[in-house]
Amino acid sequence: MGQRYRITREMQQENDAKQPITLEECKAYFELQPDIVYTPVFTVKGEATMSIEGDFFLWEIEGATIPFRHFDGDLYVSGMNEAVIPKMIEIASALRADIAED
Repeated sequence: MGQRYRITREMQQENDAKQPITLEECKAYFELQPDIVYTPVFTVKGEATMSIEGDFFLWEIEGATIPFRHFDGDLYVSGMNEAVIPKMIEIASALRADIAED
């Protein structure tokens, strides 16, 4: 199983005041990124094809598609590709959030 990361504001919360990363914030930020597109369904192709419903932001890099998934106020991404780390840091900084291993 690969490494999974979460971009979250959970560590910044005081007095149980939740500060989720909203889908609207994500859409506004990623809309300005030419190499990332939003999709409500992510399709994985391999020996079998599987479609997963959700809020996905697909990053295209060097022929690979890396999904960032918005779920429950956080963004999740796999760390299988080394290029994810600097991109994840860039996104977390822009969204004023932290990174946690999940």
